[in-house]
Amino acid sequence: MSYDPSPSYPYRPPNPSPSYPYRPPDPSPSYDPYTYDTYPWAPQEAPEPAGRRPQRHTALGHHSDLRILRSAYRRQRRVATLTALGYFILFLILSAFAPSFMTSTVTDGLPTGLLLALVQVPVTWLAIALYEQTARRRVDPIADRIRKHAELDAKREGTR
Repeated sequence: MSYDPSPSYPYRPPNPSPSYPYRPPDPSPSYDPYTYDTYPWAPQEAPEPAGRRPQRHTALGHHSDLRILRSAYRRQRRVATLTALGYFILFLILSAFAPSFMTSTVTDGLPTGLLLALVQVPVTWLAIALYEQTARRRVDPIADRIRKHAELDAKREGTR
């Protein structure tokens, strides 16, 4: 590899006196590779049609109903999960830290631990019922409203 002593910038003589004012180098034009025709694969922006009206409402992705739907669905999952897992964790804690309570009998020969273990099945059914009820009452109406808005937006875009 050889050394090239020539400067790669335009030569300017040194400033020998204050009478020779300093001039900054000419700014080079900004380089934007997408504006030149040398790259035919570069994405070209489509011009906006002149007769198109602006949308009267926000796009579906920015709609507040989506935030409401997410929070309702999140609440629904928490209620069902805490119902089923909460009871099961309570059962495990009682088994580990209250063995005398779990071995005490409720009726003749039926220990409390076995009774609480058998109650786990109806509690799981209760969690499923709560999940379905909150879905019908809170989540599904919001999802239906968003679906109707999306269908209306699709029809509006189809007629343009």
